[in-house]
Amino acid sequence: MPGAVEPLVGIIGGSGLYEIEGLEEKRWQRLHTPWGAPSDALLFGRLDGHRCVFLARHGRGHMLSPTHLNYRANIDALKRAGVTEILSLSAVGSLNEKLEPGRFVLVDQFIDRTFAREKSFFGEGCVAHVSMAAPVCRRLDDALADAAATIALPVTHGGIYLVMEGPQFSTRAESMLYRSWGASVIGMTNMPEAKLAREAELCYATVAMVTDYDCWHPDHDHVTVEAVVRTLNENASRAQALLRAVLPRLALPRPPCPAGCQHALDNAIITVPAMRNPLLMAKLDAVAGRILNPA
Repeated sequence: MPGAVEPLVGIIGGSGLYEIEGLEEKRWQRLHTPWGAPSDALLFGRLDGHRCVFLARHGRGHMLSPTHLNYRANIDALKRAGVTEILSLSAVGSLNEKLEPGRFVLVDQFIDRTFAREKSFFGEGCVAHVSMAAPVCRRLDDALADAAATIALPVTHGGIYLVMEGPQFSTRAESMLYRSWGASVIGMTNMPEAKLAREAELCYATVAMVTDYDCWHPDHDHVTVEAVVRTLNENASRAQALLRAVLPRLALPRPPCPAGCQHALDNAIITVPAMRNPLLMAKLDAVAGRILNPA
């Protein structure tokens, strides 16, 4: 197939994913990036024969809070590892009565309310503006929806993920405000992850796994820690099944992404070559090498 790309799927999530049963040829590798250390070493392996790479978003043992994640290092490390698409799995609270605990939401939009994180690989010395109008790769999103249907997974295709800073949860007033905006779920981790994946020209999709209703819900105070933990464990099991179902759909060589994810930087960099900071250029070797250092 002319111009075909052999995919390597990167999966960002928690312990229930990198401990997936049946993962073969496992190999941990710690990668260094110009942006610092990623959350953990990368776990390379094959699931039912299909290549994949896992990254524990918070590190094994959940050592890092959402605010203190090195999002740039995480995305850079996956790009250096040869990853072409990212499936991001995240626990979230529900802002919609119909999105009950245990339901998965294939998010297609975000509202970014974070404020204490580095959100771009670019900056002084090389300015770039990528489009985030459609922040999720349609091809990956559709593949996830098709895979979920084959295993009868309770899934909603489409929704808005409001990303808050944390680490504290929302006040009830904030939760009600976000509901009035039409947000579907709330979490702390997928921004700037999605923005950085776009800058790195990686296809990206989010699977938001509902653990409970946010504090707007009248029954919120009746939710027990045991119930949330039970839902978390059940969601991890469902997520493993979803990965097994979707990886074969993503494993075959294919033409460049029809959604344009792999060409997000074509017209994004506006700093003229003569004014670009060589130190920043060196740091961008993996993220933007296709544009900055064409063969």
